Amino acid sequence: APCRPAAAPGHPALPSSAPHPRPPRLSASSASAPRPLGPPRSVSIRFGWPRKAKSVGRGRSVRCMAAASDAAQLKAAREDIRELLNTTHCHPILVRLGWHDSGTYDKNINDWPERGGANGSLRFDVELKHGANAGLVNALKLMQPIKDKYPSITYADLFQLASATAIEEAGGPKIPMKYGRVDVTGPEQCPPEGKLPDAGPSAPADHLRLVFYRMGLDDKEIVALSGAHTLGRSRPERSGWGKPETKYTKNGPGAPGGQSWTAEWLKFDNSYFKI
Repeated sequence: APCRPAAAPGHPALPSSAPHPRPPRLSASSASAPRPLGPPRSVSIRFGWPRKAKSVGRGRSVRCMAAASDAAQLKAAREDIRELLNTTHCHPILVRLGWHDSGTYDKNINDWPERGGANGSLRFDVELKHGANAGLVNALKLMQPIKDKYPSITYADLFQLASATAIEEAGGPKIPMKYGRVDVTGPEQCPPEGKLPDAGPSAPADHLRLVFYRMGLDDKEIVALSGAHTLGRSRPERSGWGKPETKYTKNGPGAPGGQSWTAEWLKFDNSYFKI
């Protein structure tokens, strides 16, 4: 099989989204689900085999990494991420990092890396400067020391590991994960801007369907993915939506300010769906 990212967005990484655009509350009754909201399960760390260069598209060749992420380094990095979460309360932005690196996926494109997905492209400035990724440079700064410490982990795997660990540490389920994602090698392989949802589209439901149907999700899965907004806050200087602060955010924890969608915005639960 041609080299490709190990998983489409949302599979297996749970709804990981940004604490910025507020999606409309689609009716769950209109909606078929990523099924990651089931009973908690143990994290499974699995790895792929070394891969060679494969011919892609019109005679082009994409060279994949020589080997998958190192198992021992992944396990050690997970412990470092847990410690980071305990000291900085950065759960929401790590979930957003994993989601935005994967959320460029297009099921209609066969070639890698053109099809997008979790491939570590978000580490490059050209993609970090996309409007939807405002503020994620702060997440990359948190991750870079861990990447430097564990060089045998790909950025693509590290971002998804951080997201899954953040969900678990916030009280969410343990997500069965598989590792072996391949990093793109340069900024020229970053996706074009516009692959992620807008903060304030004129027709929100139609816009979300346009974005998420491209990834292979249906209405129920869109509703489940939106529930990740139970974590985190929107900051108007990043997304253009929300208040500078509320009674739930003015004192932190972490950096104060922003507007959360739930009262306990560092707790992973179903509060987002409650009126």
